[in-house]
Amino acid sequence: MLEKVEVGVIGGSGLYNMPEITDKTTVKVETPYGPPSSDIVIGTLSGKRVAFVPRHGPGHIYSPSVVPYRANIYALKKLGVKFIIAANACGSLREDYAPGHIVIPDQIFDNTKSERGGRTFFEQDLVAHVSVADPFTPELCDLLAEAVAESGGTVHQGGTFIIIEGPRFSTRGESHIFRQWGCSLIGMTTAPEAFLAREAEIAYATLAHITDYDVWHTSEEPVTAEIVIATMQHNLKIVQKAIAYAVGKLDTSQRYSCHTVLDEAIMVPSQQIPASIQEKLQPILERFSTSS
Repeated sequence: MLEKVEVGVIGGSGLYNMPEITDKTTVKVETPYGPPSSDIVIGTLSGKRVAFVPRHGPGHIYSPSVVPYRANIYALKKLGVKFIIAANACGSLREDYAPGHIVIPDQIFDNTKSERGGRTFFEQDLVAHVSVADPFTPELCDLLAEAVAESGGTVHQGGTFIIIEGPRFSTRGESHIFRQWGCSLIGMTTAPEAFLAREAEIAYATLAHITDYDVWHTSEEPVTAEIVIATMQHNLKIVQKAIAYAVGKLDTSQRYSCHTVLDEAIMVPSQQIPASIQEKLQPILERFSTSS
């Protein structure tokens, strides 16, 4: 019997190694899409049980294109998670969004190319067209912005987060075009993660912590893995504090529009959903089988 947890955190291993986390346990969660990035670490943080997923696996073994995003979200849903706080290292495409700052984006431009382990839970035999006009949960975004400010970080709220395939960094031509498109941040892992969370009716927002100016900034050194890692270490303490604050302030009894998004997305009556799909997607469709 899996322990039920309402809050999930997706990010690097530095997040679940926070000294504030107590009573840790590790659980294996099986999914129809293979194993998640790692066993799930469950611990107590700010008075709540929280499930932690290291997105890139133990030792950073998964590149952005092969992270098992669908398995990660399914595993958290199976545990009962209703709120996900993500953390993403990213580059800035704006002068005022400087390295060391943290941004709470409100939009995504998905510029990825590969299947990334599956982009939807709704394939053959059950179609759902889920609204992602606003891909991040506004209420959770507001809480994260407050959390960063309270933790002593420099925070910006809003901006379009372009997600590229990776694992390579951008050319200067690409970086300049992304700026012309009106994008504020550039990263490699928020899509399809945010979209899968929406399909699973989980509130989702991210702490996008800036490590560099990508390659467009002529007076700054072009981004390298060394630069990213060094700035990530600087950002980590603020991100840890912000997550602890947000978890403590989060009212898990609240329900937002994303928690019922499938009401207007599934194209067939619940009684017509094939039994095989009901079983496969049981954690996601549980609300429908209960109400039918």
